[in-house]
Amino acid sequence: MAEPAKQMAQQTEDRLDRLAHNIRAKFDKLAGGRFRENLTEGRFADQVDHGVDKGRDDARRRRRR
Repeated sequence: MAEPAKQMAQQTEDRLDRLAHNIRAKFDKLAGGRFRENLTEGRFADQVDHGVDKGRDDARRRRRR
């Protein structure tokens, strides 16, 4: 890859990193950090969507018939 292309790619990556950081900071400010804390602490990990599980079970039963 040519040197100017590498520089442009690096600049674009740096801009995207700054953009992602700014978006995370704004989201945390809006949500008060609660949602992100819940995700990082795994509070949603124990919750199971039984509707999805029931749908999978029903589909398996239909295939077996």
